[in-house]
Amino acid sequence: MNVPPYLKKGDTIGITCPAGYMAAEKAETCIATLQSWGYNVMVGKTLGSQSENYFSGTDEERLDELQAMLDDKNIHAILFGRGGYGMGRIVDQLNFTRFKKNPKWVIGFSDITVLHTHLAGKYNTASLHAPMAAAFNDEGYKNEYIASLKNALAGKKANYKVEAHPFNRDGKATGRLIGGNLALLVNMIGTASDFDTKNKILFIEDIGEYLYSIDRMLYQLKRSGKLKKLAGLVLGGFTDMKDTERPFGKTIDEILTEVVGEVNYPVCFHFPVSHDKENYALKVGGEYQLSVGKEVRLKEI
Repeated sequence: MNVPPYLKKGDTIGITCPAGYMAAEKAETCIATLQSWGYNVMVGKTLGSQSENYFSGTDEERLDELQAMLDDKNIHAILFGRGGYGMGRIVDQLNFTRFKKNPKWVIGFSDITVLHTHLAGKYNTASLHAPMAAAFNDEGYKNEYIASLKNALAGKKANYKVEAHPFNRDGKATGRLIGGNLALLVNMIGTASDFDTKNKILFIEDIGEYLYSIDRMLYQLKRSGKLKKLAGLVLGGFTDMKDTERPFGKTIDEILTEVVGEVNYPVCFHFPVSHDKENYALKVGGEYQLSVGKEVRLKEI
């Protein structure tokens, strides 16, 4: 796995919005914090764009800005303002020729899952599933999850410890980490951004879905073989779940437990990776050790 260079003081982080619209003022705290860490910040035009629809600009505008940041040797990492929807519309038009010669960290989650799987699967390059610009607001810049991003950019290896959950499956596993937002992962199956899970530690999370939809997506992962030969499974936050008028009849934990079934690899429930503030930085493509027992530990090795 190709690991981009870690950042040092004076390096430049670019901020762009390749998907949904984000008001410029919502990134002010993020920009100030990155600068306080010793980094320069270059803000793209898509942040606070004049677009009048859902996206932060036309497909061409978003594509051109992201391409320029991928190509620019003077930009050492790219932090996305927000996700939403839109990366899947432009990812196949991106040219990674220069990026392969000079890889850099791309940072985000949610819709950015598309780019994470694309980089890992097609270009064997690591990236960071981590908080984006809006997560710095409301004093978020003070929390341990933003701190985990700071540490990851500086090259400090992650070593996360969380409490055990009664639905966990105990065990130990070592493997490369792959994953992200469940809905986006399912949408990547059969595309140029598809992902291999054999001997990998898979992590998934989601937000705002109907319970039956989560069940359907999990069964698609299972039927496509993505859950069969895993080294381990990390289940993150499934927040703001919705139910139909006629109840689905299972909680989210029951749905997850049923689909996992009698697997022979460790499974961790309620790991702090989510659309909420509890969102540790995880290196997609990085080598990790997962230990599930009286406590859960996910350690980068």
